[in-house]
Amino acid sequence: MSLSRNEIEEALKEWNLAWENHDLEGVMTLFHEEVIFENWTGARVRGKKALQKAWQPWFADHGNFRFIEEETFIDEKEQKALYRWLLEWPSLESGHEGRPEKRRGVDVIHFKNGKIIEKLTYSKTTIEIDGKRQSLHL
Repeated sequence: MSLSRNEIEEALKEWNLAWENHDLEGVMTLFHEEVIFENWTGARVRGKKALQKAWQPWFADHGNFRFIEEETFIDEKEQKALYRWLLEWPSLESGHEGRPEKRRGVDVIHFKNGKIIEKLTYSKTTIEIDGKRQSLHL
C-alpha cells in the first residue's frame, strides 16, 4: 500500500500534532512494527515496541519539548519524506540544565505500507542557549 502525497502530508500533520501534545501513543501510531530508528548520536533501535520503550522515559522526563516543522519535502513515488525541524526544550547541556535550548535537525523518513519503516535523525552540532550559539558537548 502506497500513500498519496496528500495522505503523507496528512499523516505527518497528525504525527506532528501528537508530538505537540506529548502523546507517545499517538506518535507511535504512524510507525511500522519493524521500524528502524537511528538518532543523531548514531544509536539505533529496531521494532515499534522497542522504540516506544526507548522513548517512554524521554517523554516522561522531558515533557516540555516542542518540535516545530520548518520544512517538509515529500517524494510520493519513493514513499519518503525529509522533515526539517527546530526543537525547543529545557537544555540537558552541562552548566545549562533547564535553560531554554534550540536545536535544529532533519529526519529522513521512509514509509512502507503506509507506516514509517525507517526514521533517521540528524542534528546540528551547535545549539542555541540564551540567544548564543554553542557547541554540543558530545
